[in-house]
Amino acid sequence: MATETLRVDAVVIGAGPGGYVAGIRLGQLKKKALVVEKDKPGGICLNVGCIPSKALINASKLYDKLRHGSEIGILADNVRVDMGQMQRWKETVVGKLTGGVRILLKGNGCDYRTGVAHITGRSGALVVEVEGSGADAGKSIRVETSAVVVATGSRPVEIPGFAFDGNRVVDSTGALAFAEVPGRLVVIGAGYIGMEIRTLYAKLGSKVAVVEALPTILPGTDPELAAVVARRLKKMGVETITGAKAKSWADRGDRATVTVETQGGDVQLDADKILVAVGRRPNSEGLGLEALGVRIERGFIHVDRRQQTNVPGIYAIGDVAGQPMLAHKASREAEVAAEVIAGRRAEMDARTIPAVIFTDPEVATAGITAEEAQGRGRKVRVGKFPFAALGRAIANHDTDGFVKVIVDAETSEVLGLEVVGNGAGDIIGEAALAIEMGALADDVGLTIHAHPTLPEAIMEAAKASQGEAIHIQNRTQ
Repeated sequence: MATETLRVDAVVIGAGPGGYVAGIRLGQLKKKALVVEKDKPGGICLNVGCIPSKALINASKLYDKLRHGSEIGILADNVRVDMGQMQRWKETVVGKLTGGVRILLKGNGCDYRTGVAHITGRSGALVVEVEGSGADAGKSIRVETSAVVVATGSRPVEIPGFAFDGNRVVDSTGALAFAEVPGRLVVIGAGYIGMEIRTLYAKLGSKVAVVEALPTILPGTDPELAAVVARRLKKMGVETITGAKAKSWADRGDRATVTVETQGGDVQLDADKILVAVGRRPNSEGLGLEALGVRIERGFIHVDRRQQTNVPGIYAIGDVAGQPMLAHKASREAEVAAEVIAGRRAEMDARTIPAVIFTDPEVATAGITAEEAQGRGRKVRVGKFPFAALGRAIANHDTDGFVKVIVDAETSEVLGLEVVGNGAGDIIGEAALAIEMGALADDVGLTIHAHPTLPEAIMEAAKASQGEAIHIQNRTQ
């Protein structure tokens, strides 16, 4: 088999929301780049993560609203779920986006190959060997380059006794591909992935039980926000077992039984499917990085603010480069790395990276919490505004939750903003912009917001931090 030899300015390993963005930006900067992806363009996020999960979550919310529409005068009899058609619709959404990735890369002059890449060392330049797979199976490439961007993402963590078998025990990828709605679903892990998928299937009619080793759901989230989600879980009939450990499972033929260790003794849960969602680990192995001396800690590649590793010419972005493991963080890091490779002055200097959890209700945050601010020696004021007092939320028949604004008590600078309530993910961008530009509470509060809209809650919360909210009683701080 003949080996093709290429010479490019940069090789990007991985075509997820970090990798493909790096390829596009390098092309825009007139750098000859090659993106190598072992699976499908778009990576985990577009193919089996962010996008398909939100497509199914949206469908489940629509189904649930139709089933409970009588309160607002919508009577929909015999509403049913066709899981096969829902999965086909999900795949059309994924197909449109992943197809667009290839078009964008090509349109910006970036080469794309399907294969497994390995950095074999230096021969004047960095050398990357690519063994073709998929559409490029049988094609071997030797690439010489001055820069390599590692954008290989992450994978689900397995736990002892619950190896993924693709049938009874699944990871998030498997859970988004069920041919039928499981009658009984046990979710191990109450972090954001487990909670999002729990939301999806609970709304589609599954009897869901959640097992979490820590004392609360959504660990690491402000307890006040998590409490709103917990109340909705209870209302939906979801069984939540915290402070517990999933020990083992057994196949009973028509079902599985999961043994859970609790403070009160072992309990058993029946399940048709078991979802293990206890976190993700970076994909940094098998790339040849260790042999080159790249610094790796707990699987994460250590980088500086320019996304540069300790080895000249090797960069890392996205999940593999450390927390937070978020697609939009990867995309921004990709732009930074591409610009540095192109000789521009750039660095990862974001003041905040917003995060959204697509539960019911949604949770979104930007900036720091009041506790974090106080821990840094800052005095704070907090303004809150409930969706129960907001015209648009009432009209939407969806009033659970609130907006919380954290401001510096001395300067009134907006330090953080937290939202729990459906629509949270759509309005958190305003908060991120306010923090990024160093806005004061008055900058937000005095900005005229369209009525009736959900972002008015941000305006009102900002005013509340100053004791000037209009549509709630102001508290003395």
